[in-house]
Order: sequence, then C-alpha cells, then structure tokens
Amino acid sequence: MGSFSIWHWLIVLLVVVMIFGTKKLKNIGSDLGQAVKGFKEGVKGGSEGEADAPAAPPQQVTQAQRTADANTVDVEAKQKS
Repeated sequence: MGSFSIWHWLIVLLVVVMIFGTKKLKNIGSDLGQAVKGFKEGVKGGSEGEADAPAAPPQQVTQAQRTADANTVDVEAKQKS
C-alpha cells in the first residue's frame, strides 16, 4: 500500500494527458524549464556578461530644459466656478 506500481503511474499519466492535452503539457514543461533557468541565473548573480553597476536614478527636468523644447506648449488648467 505504501508505493504505487507502474500501472498506477501509467493510469495517472493517461488521465493527466486526457485532461490537459499534450500541447498544454508541453507548454507547461517549457515554462517550468525557463523559470528554473531564470531562478538559477538569479541565484548565481546574473549572467557573466552583465556589469554589476547600479542603475542611474531618473534625472529631473529643469526649467531651462522645458523652455529649450520648441514643440512644448505650456498651459495652466483653470477650474470651472
């Protein structure tokens, strides 16, 4: 009763294939493989080709940069009273 025989596993496999279909099982397998690969790269610290430099913070737009762009229209929104 503790372990299943090969026939039990074949019946379980047949039921799973009948429920999900082979195409969906193939997609699940490839997605699982990509997830494991991404996890391993994350644990390892990324790929060797990448530099470990921190990302630059976003820059603020100054008033001089706003007026320098000739295509920008500066307007004020007014509330209805």
